Amino acid sequence: MKKAIFPGSFDPFTRGHQALVEEALTIFDEVVIAIGENVSKQSLLSLQSRMQMIENVYQDNPRVKCMSYSTLTGDFAQSIGAEAIIRGVRNTIDFEYERTMAQTNKRLYPTLTTIILLTPPELADVSSSMVRELLKFGHDVSEFIPQGVDLQKYTGKQ
Repeated sequence: MKKAIFPGSFDPFTRGHQALVEEALTIFDEVVIAIGENVSKQSLLSLQSRMQMIENVYQDNPRVKCMSYSTLTGDFAQSIGAEAIIRGVRNTIDFEYERTMAQTNKRLYPTLTTIILLTPPELADVSSSMVRELLKFGHDVSEFIPQGVDLQKYTGKQ
């Protein structure tokens, strides 16, 4: 069984993330959405809220799992038997960062492959930080998050 991880903070999980998971499922038998715990980073949503949100989105898809980790991404990937790391890019700035990370991971974890997927053009402007900023100022963000996700449930904001 081919397994990949899709690591990130997912604060919150967006339609762009969802599109990348759907594409990864055309390549892999199982995709683990891996939420990295970064205690030094101020998050909008708690780790538990992010996990619950993602689990709700994929509750009917046994090929998608959600887990958290607090180690290096490569260490986590190897610990669960993943053979690949999925990364999404929206633009050239993302690409340069992801290329550097992929090269570093290849040195440290030669058996892991990084797969870089392009975000669909219609979602290339969507980012978690943009969604957080819009929420901060009271804007509706429903078009940027997966259908059926009620962010108000997790944040108290619409």
